[in-house]
Amino acid sequence: MITILAIALGFAAINLFQGYVNNTYARLINAAIQGEGLGHLTVYKKGFTTEGKLQPEKYMFSGKEIESISGLVRKMPEVKLITPRLDISGIISNGKSSTIFIAQGLVPEDDLIIRGDIVKLSPVEGELLSGNESSGALISSGLAKMLNLNLGDNAVLLSNTLDGMANALDIKIRGIFNTGRSATNDKVLLLSYRHAQDLYDTMSADRLVLLLNSERDTNPVMAHLKASLKEAGYEVEIKLWYELSDFYRQVKSMFDMIFTFIFSIVFVIVIMSVINTMSMSVMERTREIGTMRALGFKKNSIKALFSIEGALLGLWGSVLGLVFFAAFYSIIQAAHVTYIPPAASIPVALEIDVLPLSMIKNLSFMAFLSAAAAFFPARKASRMRIIDALGHV
Repeated sequence: MITILAIALGFAAINLFQGYVNNTYARLINAAIQGEGLGHLTVYKKGFTTEGKLQPEKYMFSGKEIESISGLVRKMPEVKLITPRLDISGIISNGKSSTIFIAQGLVPEDDLIIRGDIVKLSPVEGELLSGNESSGALISSGLAKMLNLNLGDNAVLLSNTLDGMANALDIKIRGIFNTGRSATNDKVLLLSYRHAQDLYDTMSADRLVLLLNSERDTNPVMAHLKASLKEAGYEVEIKLWYELSDFYRQVKSMFDMIFTFIFSIVFVIVIMSVINTMSMSVMERTREIGTMRALGFKKNSIKALFSIEGALLGLWGSVLGLVFFAAFYSIIQAAHVTYIPPAASIPVALEIDVLPLSMIKNLSFMAFLSAAAAFFPARKASRMRIIDALGHV
């Protein structure tokens, strides 16, 4: 029973940790693709990422190019959505004080599709952007607090057009939202795509964002899209979502190191616990092994017998581990545990994924480990002289 209990606790610990790690990485991917609104692929005109800030008008897609490229992309069955984007920046003023802002000009209906469930995780006070509202804007909560702006208030955006002329734009605060990251929650605005174009006095877009049906389609679609656009005469650069998300790459790198370290500790503890328990179980039965040898059992038969027993103990321990896993999982779900991840400004729920394939692999590993842990001490005991084994204490 002690052996089964040790295996069960180790099995439950490993699967709980794997489920947490898997959920954490899935959250990071969703935060980049949906939360940051990056989609799966982003198409730029060739040279935009290197020269676009110096000569933006030269490396932006014109209205005609947007329409033509969108028509080609929509023919691909893997593509769920293609939408234009325009980033703008400048100074925002409430009439008394001013500060810098960065904003995305986006098509509201398309952005709602891209962000999906993330919208529910980052609630908006007020209304979401609407294509019917020409001057509406969403403002991050930190920026709204800094300028003392509330729902329904007016503000002015100041910036330069692409021709270098000063321009101003009136906005009305339709919603207040939380970016989920403390580094951006005091400077971000969301505007309609058409409204952002008005501030820059242009009909162009700096990029086209693609949302695919599945993240697995990303690389095949990118390769096909590059070939199709080149054949159509368009020189473009296509960036994957993780290439554009510094936050994802940095946090994942940190988590890889932390999780590898913690998992190694948990794994070693589980292995040593199982090996120690199984070894003690076999060594305490040395006299039993001596009796079996005296009755005519061969050494290989004894090693096979104890190995099978170890494998069965590992199997039953893992089955009991599934019960422990279910119990711990239910407790965590019922407790509604929350925490604030790195660089976030709102708490998220602690969630653990159930990974059936990993559980099957872990069950097989535990059975093999228990069999191996029983084999070696049984091998040692079976090689003892029968008289010594019978008198072993």
